[in-house]
Amino acid sequence: MRQKTAVLLFSIMLLAVLRIGTMQAQNAQKEAPPPAPEPNIKVGDAFPDFTLIDQNRNKVSLHDFKGKKNVALAFVVFAFTGG
Repeated sequence: MRQKTAVLLFSIMLLAVLRIGTMQAQNAQKEAPPPAPEPNIKVGDAFPDFTLIDQNRNKVSLHDFKGKKNVALAFVVFAFTGG
């Protein structure tokens, strides 16, 4: 009797694990992001104009600096990691 109960419990656990694995694989296929598009900007091209909000909630546009100051753009993967 104990052996049959143990085999039954093992079978139920095995089926549950297989079902969870199948569900996770299906969800992973559904959530796969589309491939990133090729960038249109090449080295030496002029950067497109954009507008951001600074720390004082003022709008700042790239065209505000054209012909007045040099602008260096830095893209940091994670904020506050030191680059």
